[in-house]
Amino acid sequence: MNETKLERQINFVLEIDKLKEVMRRSYLISGKRKENSAEHSWHVTVMAMILADHFAKEIDLLKVFKMLLIHDIIEIDAGDTYVYDAESRKDKYQREKSAAQRIFGLLPQEQNNELCKLWEEFEKRETAESRFAATMDRIMPLLHNYHTKGKSWQEHGVARDQVVELFEPIKAYSEEMWNFASKIIQDSVSKGYLAR
Repeated sequence: MNETKLERQINFVLEIDKLKEVMRRSYLISGKRKENSAEHSWHVTVMAMILADHFAKEIDLLKVFKMLLIHDIIEIDAGDTYVYDAESRKDKYQREKSAAQRIFGLLPQEQNNELCKLWEEFEKRETAESRFAATMDRIMPLLHNYHTKGKSWQEHGVARDQVVELFEPIKAYSEEMWNFASKIIQDSVSKGYLAR
């Protein structure tokens, strides 16, 4: 029996509830527990809405919001890949692409195509929208680490150079956001939150 468009859409909505169970390495700012990927997606989307005027280029905010809301859905299958774990990043793209095909494939073809295209655009970082979205996605865990006194960084032995390398591309996207991140990184080192 063929599913109706509505049934496919509802099945997708039910499937993405699993994102609430995918735990990240970042702690909530309270430090009481780690955040889940659904919380991260919501929080980073709101941050993008608030900080959009600090990005150098004219951007389609609706597109950015869509990217940020869907970019981690693939973690339902692929899991959260810790950004500082070089070994698990080796096959990250392939794991996530397979996950995107399965999960977005639950939707009717037109929506499947749209979400796959948005996910790919986010991953490639070639458009102003994807670069802004990626910048927000990097800034949020930085804020979490700073406000928990480097809790996650310290648990995983992350050093200053690793964080700087992760943020280096932001320089070309938004000098203001790069300067902001640099100050937080330097202050984190001076306060002992982040290893030298």
